[in-house]
Amino acid sequence: MFGRKENKTYPGPLPGSNRAGVSSDEILERLAQDYMNDRKWRRFFKFLVLGLVVLYLMSLMLFAGSAGTDLNASKPHTALVELEGPIGVSGGVDADQMNRSLRRAFASKNSKGVVLRINSPGGSPVQSDDINSEISRLRAKYPEKPLHVVISDVCASGGYYVAAAADKIYANPSSIVGSIGVRMDSFGFVDAIEKLGVERRSLTAGENKSILDPFLPVQAEQKAHAQTMLAIVHQQFIDKVKAGRGDKLVDDPDLFTGLFWSGAQAKSLGLVDEYGSLGTVARDVIGQETVVDYTYRPGFFEQLTQDFGASVGAGVVNALGLNATTIR
Repeated sequence: MFGRKENKTYPGPLPGSNRAGVSSDEILERLAQDYMNDRKWRRFFKFLVLGLVVLYLMSLMLFAGSAGTDLNASKPHTALVELEGPIGVSGGVDADQMNRSLRRAFASKNSKGVVLRINSPGGSPVQSDDINSEISRLRAKYPEKPLHVVISDVCASGGYYVAAAADKIYANPSSIVGSIGVRMDSFGFVDAIEKLGVERRSLTAGENKSILDPFLPVQAEQKAHAQTMLAIVHQQFIDKVKAGRGDKLVDDPDLFTGLFWSGAQAKSLGLVDEYGSLGTVARDVIGQETVVDYTYRPGFFEQLTQDFGASVGAGVVNALGLNATTIR
């Protein structure tokens, strides 16, 4: 009765076993092993979630706008906003990001002036116009705070569209400035597909739906329509530049032809007021050498989501064979 306990066997096979009977000890051992494996997986997922939370918090500290935590923001300073790169919602700086940064810079009670430093080849006329309009609105709302543009390497096309709304524009003599024009780019593959024996198949509803299709011959009426649209956008660009620069502009027939100039040439044309950098404008013009950066920068996960969305969108465009022309 109190002797060695016998191992009982069960007639049915244990799942995963090829034996007709398994002892009770083996069942307990396997149950314990399954429990330990389950605990390992739960521990793994807990560490995974914890790691993601830590990465998110680090991204907030490393990649978010610095002005909220900059100790210099608690005393008088020059507010800085950076416009770096193409202007657009896909793979560039969009109006929402720029306007958010500008609002923060103007609203700070200790900022005595705003410097918008631009290094951009241009981009979307819509996004550029939105930023231009927001600058004008903020200048009217905060008349005691000047906004000066400092041009870095390039301020062309949409970049200058934005700059034209500033109180004054400063540049380096070697900066590239101008390119006041609008363009729409595409390609023509009509002769190529004929030589390759490729048959073009395109179904549309609306006689002009395939306007400027790169695989079809250009129709004069459709080209004229697109040219008229570009001329309208170009005139809006010109009007904003004239409104911002006023009598500073020199009466030159090449001014709005899309040409670009060095900073020295731009100064003689009235596109630039003076030579200067962020440091000289902050110290000598605004009178506050301390600079606080108010540029909004997406956090790690936000940027990851945006990049993923842009990649998916580009993949859909390519998969559908859409004509990806750009206007800038």
